Amino acid sequence: MATPIYEFGQMPRHAATTAPGSTRRPSRETARKAGEAPCVGVIYNPRSHGNQGADFDCGVSPHVHIAKPGDRSQLPTALTEFAERGIDLLVINGGDGTVRDVLTCGAAIFGDNWPAIAVLPKGKTNALTVDLGVPADWTLQDAIDALDSGSRVRRRPIEISTKADAERGHAGSRVLGFILGAGAFTKATQAGQSAHRLGAFNSLAVGVTTAWTIAQALFAGAENPWRKGSRMRIELGAQRTAMAHSGRGDTEYRQLLFASTLERLPAGTRPFGKLKAGLKLVALDQISRRTAALLPLAIMGREVANLRERGIHQLSAPEFTLEIDDQFILDGEAFPAGEYRIGQGPELHFVAP
Repeated sequence: MATPIYEFGQMPRHAATTAPGSTRRPSRETARKAGEAPCVGVIYNPRSHGNQGADFDCGVSPHVHIAKPGDRSQLPTALTEFAERGIDLLVINGGDGTVRDVLTCGAAIFGDNWPAIAVLPKGKTNALTVDLGVPADWTLQDAIDALDSGSRVRRRPIEISTKADAERGHAGSRVLGFILGAGAFTKATQAGQSAHRLGAFNSLAVGVTTAWTIAQALFAGAENPWRKGSRMRIELGAQRTAMAHSGRGDTEYRQLLFASTLERLPAGTRPFGKLKAGLKLVALDQISRRTAALLPLAIMGREVANLRERGIHQLSAPEFTLEIDDQFILDGEAFPAGEYRIGQGPELHFVAP
């Protein structure tokens, strides 16, 4: 719950929690009487871009319990208290990074018995709320009202664990999020930080960084990090079938990897083409400048002939393994080189208008 990019070891993980999943009392949502106020727990991140200088109203209702964790290490305590209250609605007030931290810490506490979740888009990036159709001015009261009168959107976050921990069945090392990227995506994340400093956020920031990424693919030299990408090996499914490579450039490298379980992305981008549900990937080999010129069409979901032969791979998989020699990014957070298993976490029910 901080703005800089941290390494994997600094992430809040399940093992950091102090309460088992059994601490959660049954939700009162299905037992509430007509007109009875729901029990609501709010994680408020005062460092989120949209919250800076804002004084959150802590006297909304006696049924609304607000926690302001000073850092990630305080999240488990706050979420455990919410679980013991049997909250009907968990409201996350922050951006994508805050969502990632809350879901990661909450997995060991709520287990398979999560409350409904609402997200107030208060971060520099709010890709999840774009997918949920939540407006930028959504308030806490709007989210509470939507618990009974709004819609529900089901999503499963990406679940990442080291390959070694996954093979040993160590659930404590899992981290949950929604957008994963590597290669040029890591460079784009750094460019996005610069765009934020220039005042570009959300879809505008996505547009700026996407344009810069395409420009680098078009004009940078072959050894430029944007075009060279990262050495990585991707194996699909439980059978660990090696992802195909077009043969363009070094077959041990991918220029870019992007994966998500979201179905709608900022700025109207559709990098996965017609693929919509589940865990989706798009990987770029070291594509030619001619193919790079077609990237705007591919990113917007337009039909482009012979994509795979050109070195652009769009596919879905229930899980995959990633062996990478460089950092990769999950919701703005840097993870170090290594071997990882990437799958899908629990199905969560998000409240939407």
